[in-house]
Amino acid sequence: MIEILALPAFDDNYIWLLRAAGCVAVVDPGDAVPVLGHLAKTGDRLCAIFATHHHGDHVGGIAELLDRFPVPVFGPALENIPGMTHPQSGGEHIEVPEIGVEFEVIAVPGHTRGHIAYYEPSLAGHGAVFCGDTLFGAGCGRLFEGTPAQMYLSLTRLAALPASTHVYCAHEYTQSNLRFAAAVEPGSIAVKQRSEHVAESRAAGRATIPTSIALELDTNPFLRWDAPAVRAAAASRLGHAPLDAVETFTAIREWKNHF
Repeated sequence: MIEILALPAFDDNYIWLLRAAGCVAVVDPGDAVPVLGHLAKTGDRLCAIFATHHHGDHVGGIAELLDRFPVPVFGPALENIPGMTHPQSGGEHIEVPEIGVEFEVIAVPGHTRGHIAYYEPSLAGHGAVFCGDTLFGAGCGRLFEGTPAQMYLSLTRLAALPASTHVYCAHEYTQSNLRFAAAVEPGSIAVKQRSEHVAESRAAGRATIPTSIALELDTNPFLRWDAPAVRAAAASRLGHAPLDAVETFTAIREWKNHF
């Protein structure tokens, strides 16, 4: 059985560990210290490293980990990832036999030029996607290198995954994102209920991640470009009805940038 563990890092990052039979694969190790601490405590050995994109808070610990554990490093082919041995462009399948997992690589550019996600359709019985900074709890990543059209297409790919899929993003942003979601859809009961639940979780020191595709489809304005309230919110920003879903997404993303 594969365990999925969250290692907190920095102010709000999560480094994800997939663990089975004394081996671990690590996703987005921006800091080596929490990973090395886990390995020292458990006696586990590192078997693979996965990077979703090149930002330092996702790859900053790779070099130190490789100094101690010369393991395969998977990452986006279009980006400079320290020690990368297996560049990925999207559409590949990656086997990690030590822990019994096979990832499908999904290209999700927008936040960065070559951002990728790792999807496993049966992990823990419901499937899992490790999506870095593309899809967040009730939000999505900023557009640092890509275009709104690219990010919209990337989000449609994630939204098309089975509703039960658990979403393992890399930051604890859900509570602040829900404040924006409530501004976009002030009449949404689903957003209100999720906001209350998340507030309770954070007050108790619990993580709000993983989320699920189903929950995001109900409460994340960046996946709800066809919802009447979201289109109306976009229209109020644009001064006219949005021409299509991309224009809706673009208007909502721009609003979030200054919210």
